[in-house]
Amino acid sequence: MSERSLRGTQLGSRSLESEQGVEPAPRQLIEYKCEDGHRFTVPFSVEADVPSQWDSGTHGIGTRVDGGETEEEEAKPVRTHWDMLLERRSFEELQVLLDERLEFRRSGGMTKGH
Repeated sequence: MSERSLRGTQLGSRSLESEQGVEPAPRQLIEYKCEDGHRFTVPFSVEADVPSQWDSGTHGIGTRVDGGETEEEEAKPVRTHWDMLLERRSFEELQVLLDERLEFRRSGGMTKGH
């Protein structure tokens, strides 16, 4: 096929399939209200788990007006570096390592040139 026959057809920019006979998924409109009184609706699939809060994009976080089910997210406890160290080594092992490093430092093992 020559290049001339493809010019102006916008190949790839549009689907050549028609929407005839296509049924959209059933939807529900959920209303949210921001702290400043702004109300907005968000479409969700009927099968979707609808969140109790949604960001309006301009007015902040909105809370679901109809209440709905408020899901409590289980907060994972924050693991600190210390917690992760204690998972790998006992306190006694860490004390031995600390003592070794302090002795190394005091003996001049760490100089600026190294």
